[in-house]
Amino acid sequence: MAITAAQVKELRERTGAGMMDCKNALVETNGDVEKAIEYLREKGLAKAAKKSGRVAAEGLVDSYIHLGGRIGVLVEVNCETDFVAKTDEFKGLVKDIAMHIAASKPEYVAREEVPAATIEHEKQIYRQQMLNEGKPEKIVDKIVEGKIDKYFEEVCLLEQPFVKNPDITVGQLLNETISQIGENIVVRRFARFERGEGIEKKEIDFAEEVMSQVQQ
Repeated sequence: MAITAAQVKELRERTGAGMMDCKNALVETNGDVEKAIEYLREKGLAKAAKKSGRVAAEGLVDSYIHLGGRIGVLVEVNCETDFVAKTDEFKGLVKDIAMHIAASKPEYVAREEVPAATIEHEKQIYRQQMLNEGKPEKIVDKIVEGKIDKYFEEVCLLEQPFVKNPDITVGQLLNETISQIGENIVVRRFARFERGEGIEKKEIDFAEEVMSQVQQ
């Protein structure tokens, strides 16, 4: 069975294991992600998956206000103990996530939060686009699924490329921190406010300004 890059990516995000370890695990389990997670755990390679089921009820609510008060973010990130919540590493993670939200405008934390009606609506739009372009009916559904994955990458916080290091997603950043700290960490919720949002006005892209400040 051919192992796709999307499968490897999902397994890496869920376990924190290396790319080759993830690919090998999928090969050994014929592409079954859940069995691959168990395989990695048995081999001692799944760093984050071991901790993902543990209760994370401590943590921080932090804010980020962009220079000039144009954009504001509130985010709640949970961990397991108050001790970890007070560490500089955890505080830095929360601050980085808040700044990322300001720059990248996610709408949801994870794909599981996207309403089924919204997903179906997007699928119908993509499907009609493909048919209008003359794509063969038999491959349209496969193309649509790929576009939906891309949609999740655009609107879901954990699947967006991290603004300070676009080579990894926010989900991978979270898993790497879980592996280092040794506790489960969960982004529970966030709210993003942009001055004048919803009011008809000249379009201004503040995200570029935020990203510039983040990367300094």
